[in-house]
Amino acid sequence: MSTVTTLMVPGMTCGHCVSSVTKELQAVTGVENVSVELRKEAESEVTVFSDNPLAEDALRGAIDEAGYEVASIATQTSTEVNSELGLTAKGSTGGGCGCGNCGCQ
Repeated sequence: MSTVTTLMVPGMTCGHCVSSVTKELQAVTGVENVSVELRKEAESEVTVFSDNPLAEDALRGAIDEAGYEVASIATQTSTEVNSELGLTAKGSTGGGCGCGNCGCQ
């Protein structure tokens, strides 16, 4: 089951900040992908995608290694994310996401 972990990280101001955080998180075992929404005047949103839940201390350690701290952390499974978006899996009642492109209908 896929997992999405969102970390709120203050103090990031540029592309180098994003690069440093991304590099450290990608070195954590189990991390599949990292996405960063840079917010110069607020906490940046760092989203980590993985197949399974990741150890919070490993993620916090990676952010610390990059020179930042984690203000908050939240983890959701793909099922929870899809439910929030009103999506259902193939074969479930409702018949997929409805985009017409991914074949899940």
